[in-house]
Amino acid sequence: MKRLLAGLMVVVVIAGAAVLLVMQNHKTAHSAKMESPAGAVNKAVPSGTLTGKVLETMDSGGYTYVLLATESGEKWVAAPKTIVTVGQSAAFAPGMVMRNFKSETLNRTFDEVVFTSGKAGGHGASAATAGACPSGGEKDAGAAAPHAGSGMGMAAMGGGGMGSMKSSGRVTVPPLDLAIEKASGDNAFTVAEIYEKGAKLNQKKVAIRGKVVKVSANIMGKNWIHLQDGSGKLEAGTHDLVLTSQQQPTVGEVLTGEGVLAADKDFGAGYRYQVIVEETQFK
Repeated sequence: MKRLLAGLMVVVVIAGAAVLLVMQNHKTAHSAKMESPAGAVNKAVPSGTLTGKVLETMDSGGYTYVLLATESGEKWVAAPKTIVTVGQSAAFAPGMVMRNFKSETLNRTFDEVVFTSGKAGGHGASAATAGACPSGGEKDAGAAAPHAGSGMGMAAMGGGGMGSMKSSGRVTVPPLDLAIEKASGDNAFTVAEIYEKGAKLNQKKVAIRGKVVKVSANIMGKNWIHLQDGSGKLEAGTHDLVLTSQQQPTVGEVLTGEGVLAADKDFGAGYRYQVIVEETQFK
């Protein structure tokens, strides 16, 4: 009797194992059908990425302008010169929206254009995620760090910006398509020249003419202004200059700022700048 019961138990165990094996194979086959035809699971597009069919494209001023047909309508995107083909799909990292923007080199005004670091997943795409927050991770103009021009700024450590740059850590504002004439006078320099001659100009009064592209107000008792004139290079982070002032200009204004240049300025708490212009007076 005992031998009979033992035999029955063995049969039951074997049958149970067979049922489990069949169920597992069925589950695996079902999962395989859920994959794409190529056998690879589809990856989600990063939030904020601009994706669509390329309707029009043109190169000018070191930029590639692309008109995308997105799910929410047609959108113009401007990225550092890249290759795109009309009729194909393209995806760009999120960036800074500029309204009523005039391209100096195209002599054309766009109702709205998104300045991005480039194609999603390409060089600089990690910065562009924060490029949508164009002051190095700020949530609004007066809420966070005024970081720009620092590889060690707290804003850079917080994520965002346009990738690792030589002079500015995570570039806080994408370079715009500008061609602004340099200010007059012996102490007048372009943004690029300020970076190039920063050490020699340390603690000297300088004048810079450019377009106000970002203002972070009332931080550490002063306003932090980002100025661009079309000079400098994105790769080196020498296109965007920060000036501090008690004045608060408006984004979009073309002004001449005069102040004292400080090279390798360390404010502490992680705020260190290769160059920065302080005590600025705007004209």
